[in-house]
Order: sequence, then structure tokens, then C-alpha cells
Amino acid sequence: MIRVFNDYEALSQAAAELFTVQSRQAALTCSRFSVALSGGETPRRMYEILSENPYRRRIHWDKVHIFWSDERCVPPDDPRSNARMAHEALLNRVPIPPENIHPMMCDPSPQQAAKQYEKDLRVFFSTQNSNFHLVLLGLGENGHTASLFPHTPVLNQTEKWVSEVYVKELDMYRLTFTAQFINRADQVVFLVSGADKAQVLEEVLEGAYQPHHLPAQLIRPNGNHPTWLVDRAASRKLTMSELEEPI
Repeated sequence: MIRVFNDYEALSQAAAELFTVQSRQAALTCSRFSVALSGGETPRRMYEILSENPYRRRIHWDKVHIFWSDERCVPPDDPRSNARMAHEALLNRVPIPPENIHPMMCDPSPQQAAKQYEKDLRVFFSTQNSNFHLVLLGLGENGHTASLFPHTPVLNQTEKWVSEVYVKELDMYRLTFTAQFINRADQVVFLVSGADKAQVLEEVLEGAYQPHHLPAQLIRPNGNHPTWLVDRAASRKLTMSELEEPI
């Protein structure tokens, strides 16, 4: 499903509503809501909206468990940290128990950190619902999502849930969920905003299937298409008939 919104604010409001509805339903049926957040700037406004009323009071924060789909191997206070951004925009502003926040940490090494995060995930999902209720993702201009970058070995990973990845052009290690693990989730939602994403969005959704070049094409939760929430600027090159009218 592809939903188009007139602007970034409308997209962010819709994402916040989706998060809220999913969290309330999961809290009732599973007694907890498991969500993996995405990094980048696109989800920031959604996080801010969730931290404000009426959304803040509608969510049962004691039932929410926060994870991340990827993280840069930088110190927690580094401006590039996905967790730092989420704390500033959302987590420091809502009554979520600290033990319900599960950040990715690259200590003592990216390889060991990936193994530990996967171990923690396997323990978490061994007791109740076995998959994430919601995974939020973004889309990079080069077609990457999470830290699944084009032509990196992690794209071939079919066993691990979490892997380290070295991004040569950035000279940086990252931790990331693998595509096969993301695809276990009950729902996967991409948030895409801005005219600078129009070309890659068209290539991912309407171009040839070339997942090593466009890793976002690997995301098929339980064999289904993910949900795309995009603004008008990002959707301007799309011609698909199933596009919903701008909201």
C-alpha cells in the first residue's frame, strides 16, 4: 500500500496515528508493543508528535518496548546516533520505563555487539509475540534501508537477525537488522519525504528488481508488500495505479 500525503507534516501525523493505533491494539492483545525505530531525519517530526498530547496520553508507554533497526557505531552522545535523536525527540519526553528501551551499542566491537543484540532479541521474543508488531524504515537516496547498503555482504545474510556492516564510502561500521529478520515483522512501514527521494522511490517501486543495487526491494514482510507513507514531493515520479490520493 502506498499512501500519499500533501506534505511532511501530514505524513508525520499519519505515522504517529498508525504508531498509536498499533500500540494500543498490541497492548490489549499481547500486553506489550514491540517496535523498531528508524534513524535519519524523516521520523523526527513523528517522534515529536508522539511526545505531545493527545498522542502522549493515548499510548500505554509502560507496554511499549523500543528497539532500533540499525545504528551507527558512534558514541551515544554523538549527533549521528539514531538513539540520541529518538531520545531527544521522543523518549526523554514520555513516561516509558528505562528498561523498555533497548538501544544498539557497538561495544566492545561491532561483531560482538551484533551477536549480543541478536541474543537479546531472541530472548525477548521467546516469551510472547515472536515478531515485531511494527518496524519503521526510511529510504536512502542510494536505495538503502536500515543499514542494508548496496552491494554489501549483509544483503546475502539469511541466518542472522543482526549483523555488523562496514560502509566503505562512509568509513564507518554500523549494526543492522538483516532483511530476513525485518521480513518477520507483522507490519513494516517506510516513511519517505522530500523531492530528493523521488528518483530512488520510483526505482524501488516501479523499476526492475535489483535488490543488491536497491536493497529496499528486499523488504517483503511475510511475503507481502510493506506500507509506504510518502509525501507529494517524494511521490512525484510515481505512476502506479494503486497510489492513494494525496491527503
